[in-house]
Amino acid sequence: MSTSSQNPRTRSSTGNNSRPSSKDGPKKNIWSSMLDSAATGKRLPEKNLLILGGTPESQREFLEAYSADTSDSSTSNEKRKGKLPPVANQFALGYTYLDVLDADQEDTLARVSAYLLSEPSLSFAPLLKPLFTPQSISETSVVILLDWSDPWTWVRRLREWVRLLRHVLISLDDETKVVMEENMTQWRERKKGIDTTSTGSQAASSGAVVIGPGEWDEGLGVPLCVVCQGTDKMEKLEREHGWHEEEFDFIHQFMRTLLVKHGASLIYTKPFQANNLHSVLHSSLGIHSLLKKLSLKAQFIERDKILIPTNWDSWAKIRVIREGSNLEGISTAWSIEIQDPPEPLTNGNDEAQEEGTAEEDDGTSAVNIYEQTIKDPKRSTSIAYPGSQQGRNKIEVDTTDMQGFLTKQLEVLEQLKIEDEKDRAAKKAPQLEMSPLEDNSRVNEHIGPVQFNMGGIQVDADDMLQKIKDREANRSQRKDPVSSPGDEKAHNQALANFFAGLVKKPGGSPRGSPSV
Repeated sequence: MSTSSQNPRTRSSTGNNSRPSSKDGPKKNIWSSMLDSAATGKRLPEKNLLILGGTPESQREFLEAYSADTSDSSTSNEKRKGKLPPVANQFALGYTYLDVLDADQEDTLARVSAYLLSEPSLSFAPLLKPLFTPQSISETSVVILLDWSDPWTWVRRLREWVRLLRHVLISLDDETKVVMEENMTQWRERKKGIDTTSTGSQAASSGAVVIGPGEWDEGLGVPLCVVCQGTDKMEKLEREHGWHEEEFDFIHQFMRTLLVKHGASLIYTKPFQANNLHSVLHSSLGIHSLLKKLSLKAQFIERDKILIPTNWDSWAKIRVIREGSNLEGISTAWSIEIQDPPEPLTNGNDEAQEEGTAEEDDGTSAVNIYEQTIKDPKRSTSIAYPGSQQGRNKIEVDTTDMQGFLTKQLEVLEQLKIEDEKDRAAKKAPQLEMSPLEDNSRVNEHIGPVQFNMGGIQVDADDMLQKIKDREANRSQRKDPVSSPGDEKAHNQALANFFAGLVKKPGGSPRGSPSV
């Protein structure tokens, strides 16, 4: 009985313990799968943006322009300015991140990791290499920053950055190179995010891309965009350096000739001005808005609003800017120059030009061709016309402050005065035995009589001078000398005695009295 009574108890206890365990097990698995699916759904696409060139300040300005809402020109500057996370770009490879919002500024489309580098030095190549992996190639884009404060350095800077990128990309493993080649093939075979109405070609509307001469000759494996900042400084170039439309057109054409070889895009930007920077970068990174359709239209009429999207440009369109340009020679020279390792950039480019290669000395280098026309004002006071060797003077000349100039001149005069006094003290005046002015006879022997014609009469100057002296001497002698007080008293007494004698004269009567 006891045994039979224990068995049901044992079965019941076993059954009670098994039911909670069976319920908790499936419940735990369900929640974990739900959390994993929710996390996967909210995971943001990761994009990489490699920003090369510029200064830490210009890089921050670029990030502010990219994070701001500049699509609407009616928006105020305060509203356009976005909230930028902390930027660490003072040393070596900098980093920050940006959240790309949708058109309604509520939903986040992607998170962009921005890597920043200011100098094209080979020592930074190991820092860039880990950024290019088979998984990140399709999510990566490169931006090169240039500034209108020094447009004469653009081609040289662009060459060094392209050399550094080529050095890094060539050193990658074979798997990554295969992915890069596939990525470039996809870019060549489609027009991604471009408004086909701007090209006016049937090939563009069908999605096929016809590769012309000089296009995609030097693909880098990742999309490239060149951003020229500070178009508001164009007026300063006109005012202070005498630039005209010829210089701006030359730069525009030259840059497009080089960038079309890499399939790169070109855009001019201005602080707080509505532009298509968002659209250009989103197109290269593959970020698409669900509320607003991405549309890019080439702009090449207004010189401060240039926009050349990827896969749009060609030599035929570039030749329209200026006639007589040797696009073939520039393109060939550029392909040769970018094969070398990068060189350090120098201020003013004086040393860089002096230590240039033989091709640069012969004038066949693309950099040399560019810098012969767009010259640095610090090295030359004139800027030549495109295609001519003669320069032009600047319109305005910088002058120093008046008080500063006078202060410097006073110091110079004081120094000269001290030097003169020292010279006088060191060199005494020689003592002459006889002054020539004291010996008139010797002077007259050498000079002779001085004569001049007066009214037809020949007059001797010496005789005339002597006569004038004699006449003045006679006049002085005729004048009465100044009498002393004693002489005046005697004279007065004599007059008094004379009149008194007339009054007291005997036998006479005073004058005028009647006679008796």
